[in-house]
Amino acid sequence: QVQLVDSGGGLVQAGGSLRLSCTASGSIVGINDMGWYRQAPGKQRELVAGITSGGSTDYADSAKGRFTISRDDAKNTVYLQMNSLKPEDTAVYYCKAEIKYYSSSLGYRTSHYWGQGTQVTVSS
Repeated sequence: QVQLVDSGGGLVQAGGSLRLSCTASGSIVGINDMGWYRQAPGKQRELVAGITSGGSTDYADSAKGRFTISRDDAKNTVYLQMNSLKPEDTAVYYCKAEIKYYSSSLGYRTSHYWGQGTQVTVSS
């Protein structure tokens, strides 16, 4: 089975930076698209940044110019560098990945996986 683990969240002041990491583990054959989402209290989960297997990136307007998504396929890891943080960035951040894996009983499969989430709090 495959799992994703998020890390890197914390408490920072406005204008500060954080780097989030998400690592996949298990019987992984390949990882397709990966992305970071966030959810603030009382709000819907929203896409912050995405990156394809080819390295193409896309950002929410609120993240453009401040956040950078990247991936290291050798480590099965996706990162989100967050700079110039604002209080409105406060949320639980979740990574998501489409992963092809091998199951001894089912053969090759492709499924979406979510990390458990990491809290980012930006104080004013």
